[in-house]
Order: sequence, then C-alpha cells, then structure tokens
Amino acid sequence: MSNISAQLVKELRERSGAGMMECKKALVENNGDIEVAMEWLRKSGLAKADKKAGRVAAEGRIVAAQAGGKAVLVEVNCETDFVTKNPDFVKFSDTVAEVALKSGAADIDALKAAAYPGAASVEEGAKALVATIGEKIEVRRIARVESDGTIGSYIHGGRIGVLVAIKGGSEELAKGIAMHVAAMNPPYVKAEDVPADFIAKEKDIALAAMSDKEKAKPAEILEKIVAGKINKIVSEVTLVGQPYVLDTNVTVGDALKKEGAEVTAVVRLAVGEGIEKVQEDYLAEVAKAMQV
Repeated sequence: MSNISAQLVKELRERSGAGMMECKKALVENNGDIEVAMEWLRKSGLAKADKKAGRVAAEGRIVAAQAGGKAVLVEVNCETDFVTKNPDFVKFSDTVAEVALKSGAADIDALKAAAYPGAASVEEGAKALVATIGEKIEVRRIARVESDGTIGSYIHGGRIGVLVAIKGGSEELAKGIAMHVAAMNPPYVKAEDVPADFIAKEKDIALAAMSDKEKAKPAEILEKIVAGKINKIVSEVTLVGQPYVLDTNVTVGDALKKEGAEVTAVVRLAVGEGIEKVQEDYLAEVAKAMQV
C-alpha cells in the first residue's frame, strides 16, 4: 500500500517520536494501519512508548462543584473559543455544575432534565442561551464522586477537570494528586489495575526490541531483564508509580504512604474528548473558496 497520506505520517510521528521516513515505511509495511505501525516501530526499537493523546478541537468548559463528601465535574460545549469567555456562557456552565451537584443527577440525561433557574430544565436553559449567543450549546458529560474520605478537585484553564478521592490524608494531598492527574493523565491507578493483555503485549515488544546479544543470555537473566522493563513501564502508566509533579523526588505512591492514605476514586475530563472537528488548512480553504 503506497497511498499513505502526509496527515497519517504526521500523526504517527507525533505519537512515536520516530523519523518521517521510518514512519512512512512503518505505515507502508502495515497497510496504513497506524496502531499496527506504532507497534512495528516499537518492536524495531525506533519508537518509545506511545505518545497518543486523542487530539480534539471542540470548545467549551469543564466546571466543578463540591460540597461535603460529594463533587461533580460537568462538560459544557460550544462552537468557538471566543464563546468560552462570554459572561453568559460562564454563568450558565457554573450554574449547571451547581444544579448537577444539588440534583444528584447520575447521568447526562438526568442532568439535562433537572430544573434550571428561570427555565423548565437544564436543556431548556441551554436552548435559551443559544438564542442569546448564537452558537450551539451542549451539556455533554457529567462525572460524580462521593466519598466519606477527602475529595480534591482541580480545574486547569477551564479545559481539564479532575476529582480525586482519598481515604486518609489531607485536603492538600488530595488536591495535589488531582493536579498531578490533570498534568500526567495516568491510564491506571495502581499496578493491579493494568490489564494482563497490556502486560503481555509490552513483554512481546520488549523481547522483540532486544539485541541478539541480549537474547543470547541465560533464560533466567533474560526474564529478569524483561521484568525490569515491564516494571518500569507499569510505573509510567500508573498514578502511584509516577514521579509526583509537586515533588519529583518521590512517587505519588510515596506521597500517599507518607500520610497513610490511599486513592479510592479518580475522574478526569478534558474538553472535547472524543469529538472530532474537521479542520482545513489555509491553502485548502482558499482553493475551496475559489471553486465556489
């Protein structure tokens, strides 16, 4: 398959950190399948761990509300970044978060149906705002955490929101870990949460990437080398194994242990996750305009 688009090569380069020609070759060798190409690069020793970060272009805000042992995150979307700073949109999204907290809504349908100040429901409130702002407004997602321990919340730039519940430990620690999750977005909390198929795949990749000299070592030595590589990867993808962003001399697990605490819940929302927005470059837009 030789018809590999420049966009596909660009995406693989961003994910793998490998060179352009290596990425193109990987895609050609694997029939344009970017997931298989990524694994092919890693087995060839040409790429580090996947840097994939679901790129999206939807706009909006992540808002939080918290009281007692309850906290919520809500994503409210709009069409442009300009509207995210509109006072009416900001007020609406903040109010929706308070409604979500007080109503006890467990899912997005329940939240949309919940009563909203000055309107029959949150959904009707959104429709009224559309008439004022002139853009589509959507209350898209809700996440709720309830705990008899401590809940830490953190909103980064209105675009990323995190809730972390810990059993034992201080509010400062809970918020610090929420900040860590916002920055690092670990896929799993602890080693026990990492799926067996993920471990098996990483083991296969580690073996394939070894030199012939390494592979010639005795089986027990080889097993220890692979185990060391796997343990390192598991630490990188788990919250407790990562260096703590507020003190990189210790891991998050160390920080928790120091206060006799453990993480019981983690929720992270980022604006536009899972939404794809068609983007055209400037030249394409000009060419399209000239055809009209």
